[in-house]
Amino acid sequence: MDNPSVDIQVKTLPTSPGVYLYYDKEDKLLYIGKAKNLKKRVASYFNKNHDTQRITILVKKIHTIKHIVVETETDALLLENNLIKKHQPRFNVMLKDDKTYPWICIKKERFPRIFPTRKFIKDGSEYFGPYTNFKTVHTLLDLIKGLYPLRTCTYDLSKAKIDDGKYKVCLEYHLKNCKGPCEDLQDEESYNANIEAIRQIVKGNFKDSLGQFRLQMTAHAEKMEFEDAQRIKEKIEVLENYQSRSTVVNPKISNVDVFSIFSDESYAYINYLQISHGAIIRSHTTEIKKKLDETDAHLLQLAIIELRQRFTTTARELYVSTPVSVGEGIKVTTPQLGDKKKIVDLSLRNAKYYRQERFKQIKIIDPDRHIKRLMAQMKKDLRLPFEPIHIECFDNSNIQGTHPVAACVVFKNGKPSKREYRKFNIKTVEGANDFASMEEVVYRRYKRLLEEKQPLPQLIIVDGGKGQLSSGLKALEDLGLRGKITIIGIAKRLEEIYYPGDSIPLYLDKKSESLKVIQHLRNEAHRFGITFHRQKRSAAALETELDAIPGIGEKTILELLTHFRSVKRIKIATKEELTAIIGNSRATKVFNYYLST
Repeated sequence: MDNPSVDIQVKTLPTSPGVYLYYDKEDKLLYIGKAKNLKKRVASYFNKNHDTQRITILVKKIHTIKHIVVETETDALLLENNLIKKHQPRFNVMLKDDKTYPWICIKKERFPRIFPTRKFIKDGSEYFGPYTNFKTVHTLLDLIKGLYPLRTCTYDLSKAKIDDGKYKVCLEYHLKNCKGPCEDLQDEESYNANIEAIRQIVKGNFKDSLGQFRLQMTAHAEKMEFEDAQRIKEKIEVLENYQSRSTVVNPKISNVDVFSIFSDESYAYINYLQISHGAIIRSHTTEIKKKLDETDAHLLQLAIIELRQRFTTTARELYVSTPVSVGEGIKVTTPQLGDKKKIVDLSLRNAKYYRQERFKQIKIIDPDRHIKRLMAQMKKDLRLPFEPIHIECFDNSNIQGTHPVAACVVFKNGKPSKREYRKFNIKTVEGANDFASMEEVVYRRYKRLLEEKQPLPQLIIVDGGKGQLSSGLKALEDLGLRGKITIIGIAKRLEEIYYPGDSIPLYLDKKSESLKVIQHLRNEAHRFGITFHRQKRSAAALETELDAIPGIGEKTILELLTHFRSVKRIKIATKEELTAIIGNSRATKVFNYYLST
């Protein structure tokens, strides 16, 4: 890429579904696109030659990449549609209103009609959707029609006109698709009861409808009407697999601003979503550096006022992740469930993703700042008295008690310091005793550091649970270091972190930087210990076999291994092959030794 800044932005994108927005140097919106995997899709613009000149020109102009994460690919499709129509970027195909996505409308009228439409008219009618295609809409309407007979005519069914006998039933009545409210053959109460049942279906509550369909399917099957039964079965499958509506688009939620905050030790991240008829028409995330350990509520309150002024929003209702007060005349809600809660959760996800990307970008651009933030975060997450600039991690390695060894790895500023790694042969423990082995190596390690007056770590991690932690703690106590160094244990199964004297483990967020560093330490200690253990086993194997052959010395063994690469190949070599390497006399001794074993 010609622009290093864009390269960094691409590398730190999430792999979630969402919408990406390209801006030029003047911060003018160039293009809006959707993606199942944001990182993969955006990267494809920059890592290949394009067939069209238009795309090549677009890529050269890109200076800033922004994005909005959503739950599903369908949500991304709908959001892309809304944003393109609002902003009309230069490089996008323009979307006209008559090509928008379809809705299902329950008309506000006596004996309401239900029909598909592409137009959203503010006349008090109820709209459900939008849906990504008309096939889904027609499937739902067919299902509804099969369950609940409804009128399809456009008559004004006022009570006066019905009483005057103005209308006559049509063919739909005789086909049993309508119960004839136009001739007062169906009362308004029973019709509206059907409308309420249909309202539940389009909201996604299919329980009652599915039950009725299953009864219909069983009845057809009992009558040997297998084609009809199969038709009903297919409709049931469509209903069961269908996601009736997007968390981003509920038309009842309109002219609302959504704000959420996610913070760490040093910064807060505030996401703002502007909602119109349930659709996101703007998303913006900002970063605020903490100065005086401000609360989330205080920072969110400041950000809401600033962002509402910046974007000149007039919404009189806010959904927020943290309760705040922003003045009279504005309703502020902290939702606990339902569609409102889903939108706040989506906003919070965008704030979290923004933080992760900033972490990755800073790690590339400003390593020193990244280290300071990481150390501050680890101090907070792990409840440490000091920032863990120097961490050491221990791991034991043995197989069925043979050749027990241990490893100690050292991290400085969150990164491996491999020249300071140390490996230990277990000297005082017989057999496989992880607890005693841990006590021995921790004692030996820090006894030596004390004798050599070397700096001690701020944090010690032992690979294991309460038992290994207790053993490491006893070694520190024997050295007079208990309370001077923090020691914790990490159990493999659930990544539980144990502290001395506390039976309840700590669980860190699976995506937290602190846990990632601890996992890296644990994995490095395991890798380093296993490598050392393999070396010991290999050396022991050589010692017990080749060194046991009478008349064969170290030089001969080295010559054989250099040529044959393993003891196994030496065992199966012919006498002629051995003679060619070490001469007839020594070859005879080696050949006869393996011939007799």
